Amino acid sequence: MKRLKQLMIILLLVLLATPLAIFGLSVSYLSKINSSNIDTGSLEKHSYAHKDGIKNILILGSDARPGENASRTDSMMILTIDNVNDSLKITSLARDAFVNIPGYGYSKLTHAYAYGKEKLLIDTIESNFEIDLDDVVLINFQSFISIIDAIGGVTVNVTEDEMTEMNKFIPETYKWSENPDKGEMTLITRVGSQKLNGYQALSFARIRKNDSAFGRDNRQRMIVSNLLKEIKNTSKLKYPFLIKAAAPYISTNMSTTKMIKYSIDVLRIGTGSIKQMEFPIVSSEKYSTGGIYGSYGWVLRFEPESIKILKSFIFNDVQFDESKN
Repeated sequence: MKRLKQLMIILLLVLLATPLAIFGLSVSYLSKINSSNIDTGSLEKHSYAHKDGIKNILILGSDARPGENASRTDSMMILTIDNVNDSLKITSLARDAFVNIPGYGYSKLTHAYAYGKEKLLIDTIESNFEIDLDDVVLINFQSFISIIDAIGGVTVNVTEDEMTEMNKFIPETYKWSENPDKGEMTLITRVGSQKLNGYQALSFARIRKNDSAFGRDNRQRMIVSNLLKEIKNTSKLKYPFLIKAAAPYISTNMSTTKMIKYSIDVLRIGTGSIKQMEFPIVSSEKYSTGGIYGSYGWVLRFEPESIKILKSFIFNDVQFDESKN
């Protein structure tokens, strides 16, 4: 999942950093990103911690299948564009964080999206973590089928057992692919290193019955790691076409003008060193406790004191140092 989050981050930074590089095409494709039909009132008012010159963008990775209108969020992160301290920061929010969801009571953070989509999730994050969010981006993981196809495929090593299992998924993922040039469905017919297209790669990532969840994680890391290399080695002239491929699967409340404004900030600050934090803080029992809690199942309960550390990271650019806490 860590690698999947990295790909989400890189995808968003590609979206933000490209408009100035190849302005015309990029702006045209950015304008095709879906406008999220959410109540932006909760984003526009400042009820919690905020600071001029610092913008917090909520990035959501949806695990929705094609045809589903609502689902839990598979990944939640806050991208902080900090023009005060000239830094970019990513805060990963645990799906199992135990929070008070307005109108629903205590539950896992991931449930807030299923109950009330973006607006309720925004309200839940702001009220529990005491920080203001400025904008939101929803990325459906189906977009990565299109990204893989746009980049020309991804190379992985396929074993015989994996070939058998992934061929069971291909008929379904083939239907999910909206690539007009996908041609006839193609099963995998040999083992070894080979380049997979989008729907084949997704089938490879879904395998788990022939070994374990650990094996599945390894396959997902392999795909994402190799895809990151492909993107890194791709000419920036191709970035607008990556945006074109991903745009139908991305929703945001941001206008094209605002995305261009953020792109200027990202390019000025640079993406070479992105500071990261996970919340709740799981490296110390002083700040969080994980385990079965009544009827809620496995949750992460965090101490109120840890919110100060989160806000210090986002607004004061102070990274958490376990040895000093």
